[in-house]
Amino acid sequence: MLALLPVLVSLAVAPDAPRQIYDRTLASRLVPLLSEALAFPTVAGNTKAQADQQAWLLRVGRELGFDVRDAGMVTEVELPGPPGAPVLGLVVHGDVQPVDDHWSFPPFAGGVKDGVVRGRGAADDKGPLVQALLAMKALQESQRPRTHTIRLLVGSDEESGSHDMAAYLAGHEPPTYSLVLDSAFPVIVGEKAWNAVTVDTRLDERRRGAIKVTALRGGLAASIVPDQAIIELSDATATRPDASAPGFTLSRDARARLPKGFTLDEHVDSHDAAGSTGAGRSITYTVHGKASHAGVNPEGGRNALVALATLVGDQLPEGGARDLLAFAQLAGHDLAGTGLGLAHADPVFGLPTVVPTLIAALPDGKARLTINIRSTPILSGAALKQHLAARVAAFNAQTGAALEAGGFYGDEPLRFDPGSKLVKRLLAEYARVAGKAEPPAISGGGTYAKRLPRAIAFGMWFPGKPYPGHDVDEQVSVQELHDGAHVLIEALADLACAPPLVKPFEP
Repeated sequence: MLALLPVLVSLAVAPDAPRQIYDRTLASRLVPLLSEALAFPTVAGNTKAQADQQAWLLRVGRELGFDVRDAGMVTEVELPGPPGAPVLGLVVHGDVQPVDDHWSFPPFAGGVKDGVVRGRGAADDKGPLVQALLAMKALQESQRPRTHTIRLLVGSDEESGSHDMAAYLAGHEPPTYSLVLDSAFPVIVGEKAWNAVTVDTRLDERRRGAIKVTALRGGLAASIVPDQAIIELSDATATRPDASAPGFTLSRDARARLPKGFTLDEHVDSHDAAGSTGAGRSITYTVHGKASHAGVNPEGGRNALVALATLVGDQLPEGGARDLLAFAQLAGHDLAGTGLGLAHADPVFGLPTVVPTLIAALPDGKARLTINIRSTPILSGAALKQHLAARVAAFNAQTGAALEAGGFYGDEPLRFDPGSKLVKRLLAEYARVAGKAEPPAISGGGTYAKRLPRAIAFGMWFPGKPYPGHDVDEQVSVQELHDGAHVLIEALADLACAPPLVKPFEP
């Protein structure tokens, strides 16, 4: 009789026992594990960091008592259910967006300060990775009978090429259905499409003069609101003492156009062709703004590229640099793309999101402006490409520019039925933990839900708070990490321990 006592106690515990187990024995492991994960600089191209992180994940998964498998570009971490059980997938990515030198703390040091975990990936997506590991462990330790296998899939290039899931599916069956932990609560029933228009041109002036743009650059990645933009000018006016034209300088009126919240650095070097002082100048203007996620939290950023265009664009000589900045200013008129004729609201998805994110030099000597567009069913794909090509052509005809249109239009919006069985269950699970109901959400960010069949985004960010993923100084409060883990544990205790849903994405 005594041998049966633990089983009887397990069956008698309250429904929220897995959350209690998490609080009692697992919550203290969240910050140390996340700090370890943040120490791997898994940006695109850093294959050593990717391999090191995968080795860490294999070790940690086994220490937690899971079955762990190297599946190439994806790592599988599994809590088995009964033989032949359906598979509930949890999906995250282990790679991160690039970083620059504008951080106030080391981006890959990890650690906690003033109640927040700091580092690239704390929100996107290493925080959810550690939350998933500990949520699975809480359910395992609860000894609740499971009707599903839980399989955590950790991808490796979601922030860059997004080839990992295609490679995985070429040799592996996808889960029966999956929760992608890379967006917001309570559940995402629509994801806008990730598209981009690019315009290329040379920086050359159309008429020779004393002022020449020698460099123009801004932004860090196509999905980040740029927090810095730089223009470098060569001003030869001072080499002609009798020149009637003044040297290039920003007027007081021009400086007054710099929007609130931005700062301007100005650096002037006097030189001649031999490098001695006293003849000619090089001038560098650097505008500083604030980075944020270009799809999920563009309103939380301050676009340095658009601010630079506003500041200097109309004072530049006619030529490629002026053209690129003018087009960036047009596209960045507002976040809905009014300047490009895109501000048409879809009844479900709302307005598109349009953000100029990058100007960078190309190997052929041209410069490229990239404008990230999170499009809706109103205008996307081939129709969006045709619309924007016409807009670029009209701009060229009006200004004399020679911008060459290109871009990426291979993504499409993703939608789910808000009345489907799975959506209703996820809404209820969130409400039980949060203490209030929230409506299903539409996201400007693209997730693995577009890469895996039968997958939907569920958390791990709470509504009503600015999303810090892609930000400079990315950080998440420890309390929010614990709260998100609680919601996930509730979902696992429900979905993975109940009879399998039949046609979960249908009403």
